[in-house]
Amino acid sequence: MKKTFFLLLVFLVISCKSTYLDAKKSPVLLDINKETDDNAFVNLKNYSNDFVFDMKYATTDNFLNEKVYPCGECFLRVKTVKSLLEANKAFLDKGYRIKLYDCYRPIAIQKKMWKIVPNPTYVANPKKGSIHNKGGAVDITLVDSAGNELNMGTKFDFFGEEASHNYLNLSEEILANRKFLKEIMLRHNFKSFDSEWWHYNLTNSSADAVSNQKWRCED
Repeated sequence: MKKTFFLLLVFLVISCKSTYLDAKKSPVLLDINKETDDNAFVNLKNYSNDFVFDMKYATTDNFLNEKVYPCGECFLRVKTVKSLLEANKAFLDKGYRIKLYDCYRPIAIQKKMWKIVPNPTYVANPKKGSIHNKGGAVDITLVDSAGNELNMGTKFDFFGEEASHNYLNLSEEILANRKFLKEIMLRHNFKSFDSEWWHYNLTNSSADAVSNQKWRCED
């Protein structure tokens, strides 16, 4: 009986540890190509200084009106980071860079979102899970060399037809900006999401497992 209890305790301790991702920053940039497990979760900030981060769910500036991430980290699977780095290089060559609003999202947060907006056009049903919950999705826009966001016609997380790639009643500038973002992302192993100009899924990432790992913030 004591042995069974001890083994159960060890299992619980290991399980608790495994549910957290480490947000500690590396003192030097790491090489994503040296990561051997494409499905492992890593922090994008450890692999590049060329992104802009505005992690909305680590603030109250989101449709939940609530801070639901402990801090603004961007965790993704290694294979997602590899493709995202290549896409950002393509943008950098043209004088722009990716600005991130959201990356990996624990399924517990997905459930909160679904309670507020139970509409699968805009929020994935947590019973199935979002690609965000699998570490294969990013919510992004572009900024120019001065850090100014390109005009995409709506704000991030705008729930309306104007946010759709199929909505064409927009200025030539907005349509060109959306096309620019979409074309380069599609060339680098991502798929667009029709109702949200900002949302991109890594190709074939839907087969990955949903995760509920959270992260501890660096002191």
